[in-house]
Amino acid sequence: MTPMKTTHPIRCRCGAFEAELSRPELGTRAVCYCRDCQAFAHFLGLPEGMLDTLGGTDIVAVRPRYVRFLRGIDQLTCMSLSPKGPLRWYTRCCRTPIGNTPRDYRQSHVGLIHSCLEVDAERLDDSFGPVRMRVHVQGAKGTPARSPRVAFFVAVLRYLASMTWSRISGSYRLNPFFETGGRPKVAPRVLDSGERSALDRAV
Repeated sequence: MTPMKTTHPIRCRCGAFEAELSRPELGTRAVCYCRDCQAFAHFLGLPEGMLDTLGGTDIVAVRPRYVRFLRGIDQLTCMSLSPKGPLRWYTRCCRTPIGNTPRDYRQSHVGLIHSCLEVDAERLDDSFGPVRMRVHVQGAKGTPARSPRVAFFVAVLRYLASMTWSRISGSYRLNPFFETGGRPKVAPRVLDSGERSALDRAV
């Protein structure tokens, strides 16, 4: 069995933005089939490999405090599909998806998208283990494999416990995507109803 890595690289396709993730073994892998994740992919121009054949996005959920930006922070930007929706981070240089965060940074979460984690042939399984859950399967373009029920609930409870501890301990404040006080590093571009409708038609 391949040992888990102590850090995992994060990088955009062109290499202008680089970061790293520590404690990757604490991440929880999921495939999300929701229409919002599919709309985000279409907003970015449908980057090759971002969606699987059923429209799913492979995401690694981690605590933001384990993410460290290394270079190219000026290339990081974000959008939202609605005024109250989550912030979806990507790079302006080559429109590589980076991850999704709640608007409220007290909810200590970032879902890193596999596209920025598959760097130099790094295998997601080696750093994060297998996919633990498949969510919003009603949005899939087919029938995804079912997640084992016990593994699904264990993964959810483990992750919720970690988020709760981040809130209690105050470690949620260590979040590279937000300024001190909870303002996003970059003002999000919020799509208007016409832009969102166009993406919904494309999904």
